[in-house]
Amino acid sequence: MTPPSPWREAARRHRTELLIAALGALTLGLAPYLPHPHVYKQIVNLVRGELSAPIDQFDLLLHGAPWIALVVVAARTALTARRLTAAR
Repeated sequence: MTPPSPWREAARRHRTELLIAALGALTLGLAPYLPHPHVYKQIVNLVRGELSAPIDQFDLLLHGAPWIALVVVAARTALTARRLTAAR
């Protein structure tokens, strides 16, 4: 039995990380869903300059963290794919 190639192993690991990050962004990042995502309300308040209470700033950080994690994981996946493709 041949060992898995570094390409396949990296792809499997990154696929799992992307799935977990996307699941977190879609559940925790958007909760509560109705009437609109809470992170949207916090971003609107930030743009308007109405995000002054510390609890609101913490809330934005809490609901924005899964989206930041998703962007970081996606960027890392793209960079790894580019590096592995160049090494082929």
